[in-house]
Amino acid sequence: MLKIRIGDIHIGDEEKKAINEVLESGRISEHGKVREFESEWAKYTGRKYSVATNSGTAALLLGLQTLLNDNRFSKIKKGGRVITSPLTYTATSNAVVLSGLEPVYVDIDPATFTLQTDRIEDLLKKGGKKYCMVLPVHLMGYVNDMDAINMLAEKYDLVTFEDAAQAHGSKYKGKMAGSLSLLADFSFYIAHNIQAGEMGAVVTGDAKIQKLAKKLKANGRVCSCAVCTRSEGKCPYKNKGFDPRFTHEYIGYNFKTTEFQAALALSQLNKIDRIINRRRYNVKYLNEKLLGFSDIFQLPVYSEDVSYLAYPIIIKRPKKLPRKKIMRELEKKGVEVRPLFGCIPAHQPAYRYLKKKYDRKLPNADYAGRNGFYIGCHQYLTGDDLEYIVQVFNEVLKGI
Repeated sequence: MLKIRIGDIHIGDEEKKAINEVLESGRISEHGKVREFESEWAKYTGRKYSVATNSGTAALLLGLQTLLNDNRFSKIKKGGRVITSPLTYTATSNAVVLSGLEPVYVDIDPATFTLQTDRIEDLLKKGGKKYCMVLPVHLMGYVNDMDAINMLAEKYDLVTFEDAAQAHGSKYKGKMAGSLSLLADFSFYIAHNIQAGEMGAVVTGDAKIQKLAKKLKANGRVCSCAVCTRSEGKCPYKNKGFDPRFTHEYIGYNFKTTEFQAALALSQLNKIDRIINRRRYNVKYLNEKLLGFSDIFQLPVYSEDVSYLAYPIIIKRPKKLPRKKIMRELEKKGVEVRPLFGCIPAHQPAYRYLKKKYDRKLPNADYAGRNGFYIGCHQYLTGDDLEYIVQVFNEVLKGI
């Protein structure tokens, strides 16, 4: 029986009230709660606009499809190259490939898992015209060096699109993750800092991107009003001779979300500062208590600017301490563990066709993907839970 989970959620009175309000309203598909969340999430992230989707993966796809359909970005077209991270959840690369674009990987900083900007510059110097976008991933809450990335993007006429799925509330030089580029995506999956079960969002400061994204997420339909006013006789297309709800300008998707998810996310957003601060406290506590193992583990870099998704650990001596064995022993004692995703071209079967191309070119991502794992640092961990984690690590490492 697992005692310490990677993620958790406690449904309290606030969450129950939010769900009941949706049930009592009689509207469960996108309506007022979704619009309220979009508005509040835009404010929180420091953007003008937010477009909710049914998942973080959908937000990634929607952002890419919006750029592909926006004639201002003629350089972004099928076959274009997108510089991104090799060490992350596969959704990022999947969205790129499913959009007809080509992911191009550069190695990561071994401590923060962020893109090595000098490697980006090397690629662009050799063939900048082949690239159309940089898509940095703020893995585990660590924000990339966005000043350097944006400078290179401007120099080589690239769009910057942040994957901030795991970085709710992380900051870079005082600015929120997700506010540092043309557009960004977020995920509100159950294990993330804002938990809605499933849900995502695209944020941007660009009105055209927001309007186009709203159309594309609803099967490319003409209408893009925040809330439909047709029943009130106020539809801007009422005298046009067609119903904009069933007239489609673009080939789009159904990425709409539900009122339930938005209601849960709003209840979480009300306490986001407490959530982030507690996660930071837990990371700091574990770092202090596990410091004695720093010769065999790379512990997570601590920063007041990071909103931690989890507690990532890299094994320094994998031959003596194999990841598989450590993970097995931790879970035997009730501490849930996950591998650190994996280096996409080296470790993911779906991308085996890229393995030879990237052989020995991504050493840091390859090493972290083979020898990294993470445990939970979520806000529901008690003092006793934290003590138990430390106790289990001591017991496991003594026995290996």
